Amino acid sequence: MKAINPSMNRKGDDDYLDRLLSYFQSQFYEKIIQLVPIRKSVFFLKTDKNTYIIKGYHTNRRLRLQEAFTDTLRKEGFTKTYLFLTPAVKEELFFEGIYFGCIEYIPPNKTGFSFHTQKNRQEGIELLNQFHQITSSFEVRYRRLLPKGQLLEKWTERFYLFSNNLPFLKYFMNEPFISEMLTWANWSLEGMEKNRRFFLREPFVILHGDVAHHNFLRDKEGKLHLIDFDLISIGIPSLDFLQYANRILPYIDWSFERLSSLKQVRKHLHEEAFLYALAYPADIFREWNRMIREKSYHDHVKFKQVMELSIGQFYTRKKFIDHIKNQLI
Repeated sequence: MKAINPSMNRKGDDDYLDRLLSYFQSQFYEKIIQLVPIRKSVFFLKTDKNTYIIKGYHTNRRLRLQEAFTDTLRKEGFTKTYLFLTPAVKEELFFEGIYFGCIEYIPPNKTGFSFHTQKNRQEGIELLNQFHQITSSFEVRYRRLLPKGQLLEKWTERFYLFSNNLPFLKYFMNEPFISEMLTWANWSLEGMEKNRRFFLREPFVILHGDVAHHNFLRDKEGKLHLIDFDLISIGIPSLDFLQYANRILPYIDWSFERLSSLKQVRKHLHEEAFLYALAYPADIFREWNRMIREKSYHDHVKFKQVMELSIGQFYTRKKFIDHIKNQLI
């Protein structure tokens, strides 16, 4: 569903793409005109009759769960997303250990969605809120199928991984910055643990789990859609709102006042657990852990982005966290 980028077809992927195209040609009754990789296991496929997004899953169960969930969303009234389609194929699409599903193609707007504008930030969180309202009506049906949103456990694990990466991190950042980040995380996790009941109280919804800007898609008519439900889980709505806040704060200069302008966030700013969680440097830990795991620190663009997030915004983030600490005194 994201912007199509043919250049993603790196030299090492040529053989696989050729084999995959040949396989799809053997399975589709429609004539295939174009197959373009979007990202790993996601492809844009155009036939003489239709256009699809083809997405791969490691298990048939995961594919069927996504098909069922998006179908339930649509039946319950959430129309601002895609559906899985049943194309004219000879048999179930299964190639080299991957199960492929066909997703409705939503033609994107010329202007992509980002968190740079207040209008987009507001529209995005309102759509997320609508998603929660709809899923609250049927989340009980998915409780045996989906994991619970374990934010405290997830962030504790992320903290330990970041700590274990210290020998590498010290090559890129000065020790005082790293120590301060670890202090923020410790303080945040201790406060969240103290207020653990906040994260367990019902009513629950189905959480999206990955509210990055690329999972909001504006179609050519200007309508905003929520996509990509690979990380759905069961939990309280504020877990998604925490992640949303963490995603947009770099775009609003870590301003507590501007963050509170979003009513879906503002209503939680009196909750101790929510405030403690806002101080956790989830983005810094996520990006450094990923960069070290993938050894992508050699990529100049990625490295620059992570350094801006970590060091370039360090003092504005520190001011934001100090404000939270004053709120909790």
